[in-house]
Amino acid sequence: MIFATLGMAFSIFLGMVVGHENYLLIGVTALWGFGYGMLTAREGGYGWVGLQSVVMLVVGSAFPASAKAAAIRALLLLAGGAIQVLSSSLILRLFGELRAHVLALASYIQAEQAALRVAMLNAAASWKQGNLAGSALPYSIRLAVTLAVSTLIYQQMHFASGYWIPMTAVLVLKPGIADTASRAIARTLGTVAGAWLISIFVAHFTPSPTWLVVFTVLFAWLSYGTLNVNYALFALCLTGYIVFLLSLDKLPEIEIAHRRAVATAIGGTLALGVRLVVIYRWRKLLRDSGGAAPMG
Repeated sequence: MIFATLGMAFSIFLGMVVGHENYLLIGVTALWGFGYGMLTAREGGYGWVGLQSVVMLVVGSAFPASAKAAAIRALLLLAGGAIQVLSSSLILRLFGELRAHVLALASYIQAEQAALRVAMLNAAASWKQGNLAGSALPYSIRLAVTLAVSTLIYQQMHFASGYWIPMTAVLVLKPGIADTASRAIARTLGTVAGAWLISIFVAHFTPSPTWLVVFTVLFAWLSYGTLNVNYALFALCLTGYIVFLLSLDKLPEIEIAHRRAVATAIGGTLALGVRLVVIYRWRKLLRDSGGAAPMG
């Protein structure tokens, strides 16, 4: 949680400074995607930290600002992360462990830097030897390419909600074809259903700000509760949370929900398309090599 907070704060700062009108964002998102892919080879939550950092980078790019304003946003995110870490430690009675982790944070960072260098050296050696079985390198490259292309599409569409294209792509694209296909379909259907149903509800019943707060908290809780239950249901609840949250700021929720549904469909389709291209190339190599080509 500490590493995720630090990574997300730095990423949202960088994304806001670069902005979605700057082509530098394409290279930065590709680099972040590659890093996330390499972290998936590590144990536990390292990949999750990388994923959150990529998401914050593309979200921040939708709100370009000066370095000062971006720093304020990053500090607010750090404050939110600190509150979550402290409250979790309080509930789980882990303050002693938290204190030890904070004091050892510098040594943790040095250890992670060393581990990352080792991972890059191993990936380079695997590439030279042509043996990528079990390596995170092919998946990392696919993520980098997918994020670069999806970010370019996002820039060309010229609307802020377009950041859902690269964000959806990175959330959907998984190492396995079955995982990618199921997530692409479930996320698209859940998002479209959520955008349509919740937008109709808000437009026709015009709930008061108090009820909007209640619904925002409710759908945030439902998003966490359904994440590991059903991905389509999770996408529907997440969409509802976003629509209700934006309604609090008097934003055009129906238009935003529509744009988010379109962007999600584009991002999901792109991720699925990349995976199908990889499958096609693997099958071609398999035929050419007489069945000896490893899946990468």
